[in-house]
Amino acid sequence: MPFSKLPEPLAAALSARGYEAPTAVQAAVLTPDAEGRDLLVSAQTGSGKTVAFGIAMAADLLEDGQMPRAGKPLALAIAPTRELALQVARELQWLYGPTGARIVSCVGGMDAARERRNLSHGVHMVVGTPGRLRDHLERGALDLSTLKVAILDEADEMLDMGFREDLEGILDRTPAERRTMLFSATLAKPIVALAKRYQRDAFRIDTREAERGHGDIAYQAMTVAPNDIENAVVNLLRLHEPDTAFLFCATREAVRHLHANLVERGFDAVALSGEHSQSERNHALQALRDRRARVCVATDVAARGIDLPSLSLVVHVELPRDAEALQHRSGRTGRAGKKGIAALIVPFQRRRRVEMLLRDAKINAEWIGVPTPEEIHAADRERLLAKLAEPVEFDDADRELGARLLTEKSAEDVAALLVRALRAKLPAPEELSAGGAPERRERQEGPRAGFEDTVWFRMNVGRRHNADPRWLLPLLCRRGHITKTEIGAIRIGNEESAFEIPKAVAAKFIASVKRTATPDDDLMFEQMAGPPDAPARRPAGGPPRHAAKPYRPGGRSRN
Repeated sequence: MPFSKLPEPLAAALSARGYEAPTAVQAAVLTPDAEGRDLLVSAQTGSGKTVAFGIAMAADLLEDGQMPRAGKPLALAIAPTRELALQVARELQWLYGPTGARIVSCVGGMDAARERRNLSHGVHMVVGTPGRLRDHLERGALDLSTLKVAILDEADEMLDMGFREDLEGILDRTPAERRTMLFSATLAKPIVALAKRYQRDAFRIDTREAERGHGDIAYQAMTVAPNDIENAVVNLLRLHEPDTAFLFCATREAVRHLHANLVERGFDAVALSGEHSQSERNHALQALRDRRARVCVATDVAARGIDLPSLSLVVHVELPRDAEALQHRSGRTGRAGKKGIAALIVPFQRRRRVEMLLRDAKINAEWIGVPTPEEIHAADRERLLAKLAEPVEFDDADRELGARLLTEKSAEDVAALLVRALRAKLPAPEELSAGGAPERRERQEGPRAGFEDTVWFRMNVGRRHNADPRWLLPLLCRRGHITKTEIGAIRIGNEESAFEIPKAVAAKFIASVKRTATPDDDLMFEQMAGPPDAPARRPAGGPPRHAAKPYRPGGRSRN
């Protein structure tokens, strides 16, 4: 049903907000069958439920498109967490702002005395958490005797969190003729029992199936050297700075390792895997919902059934097993029309496999480069400017402290200190391995300084193995205990690659590659008589040439 059927102030607010058509749950609450009735609604988180119950109760609250004089509350919305309650209050504020609505939030952790003062000045809607609302009721600060509409948002979460007694204590103090709307992602027995007790002939709405698959997910894939996977994760998180991100790993060990390293770098991260108890799992999820944590590192099994409305980034740190797993992981984001990004971090030697995986899943992914520190710093500057430009309410204490600072420092210095303080909270982006372009190196006039006398080596990795200077360079440094400045031209052939190093470090290089070789090492180095067209002279490390097998960098490793 089009929004034009709504009172003009609400229709105008929705249009100004960019709404063109209702979502499934919004359309359902506007049908004639739902008009004026109690509602029992099953809908996914992030499906537009706040706007849905906002427009559903318009006829109960408005008089000629406007709110009556503020007094005792006419509508009450109860949410399980402080963050969700504040989010609901903000949504209702822009929706009902043109009607002159006065909305007060009452949530734990905020100034209770200020909330009582706000309630005493008259109010149309109250949005809060169960514990704080019941506290105001018992103190006499909240009077629900004239309530027309009661809304329970995410009722299943409230019952899971142990708020049943508080909910019953609140609803028992409301008029029997009130209209009750109960929104829940699931309809477990406790929810059904609550609905039977507090609702009358409720109209049942279930839009969960209609909402599935409507997400807008942008798929991105990027190839990296195996030893740069973790750095790529860091840079993705820093570039997007998502409200919530899920990082998928294949094993419990990988989850532990990545989670520990992200926490060490300064990210607010939690972990979910089969080794965590239900209590630990609930604690981690609540931290994500409360925004005390923004990143969740998880295995596939641990992440099943999780739905977070703020989830905007999914990163496949370790590749999924098949197309179904890829879609299930990625489907955690981009729900109910919201934008989301699913990024695949692809070890260079597995790109073909990923291309086949994407084709099987009928997904068109954009192949991009890993975010660079320069791109991240540019995004940081824009976010900082936007954050500092946001409207903020100041109290007298804030203004007094600000005035004192201005007597000691200039306005420019105070602003710079604020920017610096905000930047200090951000983890540093990572520098990824960057191999030089061999063609560019060889176009130089004469040999590079320090490369007048060089030795050429070959290794059994070529274009057929997706060899690339970006990962060859750190590999040579690691195995040969040399620096990237000691590596000259790199020439990549179909079956093998050649590179040059100064003659002065050749003996050290030969000794190092022999010492760092392992019994199952497929990688082989050979010293050459000259440039790549000359025959090899003797092996420098690894198995004999006739025993060499195609090298699979990182193929056996698990992050």
